[in-house]
Amino acid sequence: MAPLKPSLPRRFRLQGTDGIRREVRAAADPLLKGLSPLQAFLEQGVMTDEFMERYAYAHVISLLRDRQLKRGDSVVVGWDPRDTRGKHTEAVIRGIRKAGINAVVLGVVPTPLVPMVMQYEQAGGAFMVTASHNPKDQNGIKIFLAYRGMKLLPENDIILTRTLLSLGSIRNKLLTGKRIDRRKKALDLLRRFSLDPENSWCEDISLQNILLVVDPARGSLTGIAAEVFRKAGFGKVIELNNRLNGDVNLRSGVADLEGYKTISRDMTVKGSGLFARHAALLKLFELGRKHKSALRSGKLRLSGAVFDADGDRFYRLDYHPDKDCLLVLSGDETAYLQAEYLMKRDPARYKGTVYINTVESDLNTSRAVERLGFKPQLSPVGDKWVLLRIALLIIETRLKGFKGAKAAALKKKLARLKQSEALDVSDLQKLEVQIDQARIGDGGFKDLPFAVGSEETGHNITLGWMNGGQDEGMPVFCGNGLKSALNTFAASQFLLADQPVARYYARLERPFSPGFKGTRYAYYIHQEKFYNDSAVWQKVRRCIVKAGRERGYRGRVIPFREDRDMLYISLRSPKGTDAGIFVRNSGTENKISVNLRGTKGDATSLKEIGEQAVRILFTTLKNQNSHHYQVELDLLSRIAAQPLQETQVTGSAQQVLREMAKQKLVQPSAKGWRLTPLGSWYITSAPE
Repeated sequence: MAPLKPSLPRRFRLQGTDGIRREVRAAADPLLKGLSPLQAFLEQGVMTDEFMERYAYAHVISLLRDRQLKRGDSVVVGWDPRDTRGKHTEAVIRGIRKAGINAVVLGVVPTPLVPMVMQYEQAGGAFMVTASHNPKDQNGIKIFLAYRGMKLLPENDIILTRTLLSLGSIRNKLLTGKRIDRRKKALDLLRRFSLDPENSWCEDISLQNILLVVDPARGSLTGIAAEVFRKAGFGKVIELNNRLNGDVNLRSGVADLEGYKTISRDMTVKGSGLFARHAALLKLFELGRKHKSALRSGKLRLSGAVFDADGDRFYRLDYHPDKDCLLVLSGDETAYLQAEYLMKRDPARYKGTVYINTVESDLNTSRAVERLGFKPQLSPVGDKWVLLRIALLIIETRLKGFKGAKAAALKKKLARLKQSEALDVSDLQKLEVQIDQARIGDGGFKDLPFAVGSEETGHNITLGWMNGGQDEGMPVFCGNGLKSALNTFAASQFLLADQPVARYYARLERPFSPGFKGTRYAYYIHQEKFYNDSAVWQKVRRCIVKAGRERGYRGRVIPFREDRDMLYISLRSPKGTDAGIFVRNSGTENKISVNLRGTKGDATSLKEIGEQAVRILFTTLKNQNSHHYQVELDLLSRIAAQPLQETQVTGSAQQVLREMAKQKLVQPSAKGWRLTPLGSWYITSAPE
């Protein structure tokens, strides 16, 4: 295998938090003239269909070399509906077939169905072609491995990257693998799985008094989620944003709701409201007015189920009739409700089991689930780290209670794996094979000490069961927006259905006592400049520690072996309470975030510290060659001259305007978009 290019770090990897995602362009685009698909990806940050074909081919070849696959085996592939012409999805299928492997094709399906079919069909791997919650002009690839449906860990990322970088031309390779259509069978599997009472939790729970608005974000769950909700027994189901025209996540979906606890009617006012064109939110307010009497009496509940384009994330909305607003339940709140349900339904089973959440969660989430009786674990951002902890927990459970020389040796290997920074899925798989050979543990999952895995962004994991046509079902661990939605509504009905109306909404608004969460973003940046101990990393570290000290906080860096490039600073307040600030590159978009977590009493100080940190990121990381950066500057100069109406912004500039709002550079007003104080500072502070 040829070595990496000298200009790239030895441990360089193309993948972000969850596979690859980039803006997509045609190879003939003038921007890419004279560039290979790999150069376009590395130098311009865009993907062509040829790059996606080579990426899929490289991964399959890596599996063949590692003997995870053999010629004639199958790999599953599905996609979300953003690629209406099928250019990129067909490229991935070609890459699989050119490697001599059969492509089991599912078509437009939600992400969780892809690893489910992989397990059901006993395939050797799976691809999901999606950019998840990202805008429609982007696409990407998520990869699932046959071992427990896990995603690639860093060592696997590096192997795939090296294979791709050393790849010769595959243009003339023959399509020796077959194309096998499994769409109908796959969708039937999803419906059966979703409506199985063990997975939905809806058995003996009435959902009849819920009027549900479903927003599939013009994505993979379009038509599917609404059908399942109707069959699950919801009183009435209304689906919006259900045209499969490629406009995924446009004024819809979970991403636009991130960071909001409530949405007021003023935020939906035509012309000035941030959500003035969000059909699902407008429908909820319309129905809220229409049914206010029934809602106030408790005879009716009005809720929303909001997903992202590939269907692995879920946010819940509830119309509050007395406050005339929408309550937003993110992954923290929905996961907590699910955990509380499990504990109250079966305390003997769940007492002392593990609740895993990422650093993005409210710090009070861990404290709250601990009070319920769970053991909280903190992981880096990304469901692959939650899946890793579940896999380690399975191995640990299998070895628990067994003695002897073989068991002792295997336990030592597990201990080394837990401490290793070279994380490779195959090491876990080999260890389980050795456990099987030693006939230690029965591999059962009914008593696995795991309850819930959660990401604040709406990606939740609970154990599911899939009938594989055998006596025993197959355990399923994957983030599943539809399962999370069913589980959350079943949980709230079980826990709160008999509560007085005021108590019902109070509990939904605050399932647990929340702390403070805040996030500051910088888009269109040189992400490669922010890594462990880099100049920017150190500058931000010094800024946060110094600014914290000035406000009485003691700060220290906490390393995460899985995500060494994340800067996590633990802060102890003058009152003895804990807070945290972490800075990390997004693995899914061209942005970096400063994430603020603490008590409500920390809010003012954390916001001030976060403002100083994000200003450093603006001046040191902004990519002046980025097309989106140039559009951002143009919009800022126009808004500085006079307020800008959203109708005056067209094309990709609409996306940039929304991302400027997320960076807190602009804000809506009755007269149009205006600069914030940060925006006014930014246009006079040139990047370094």
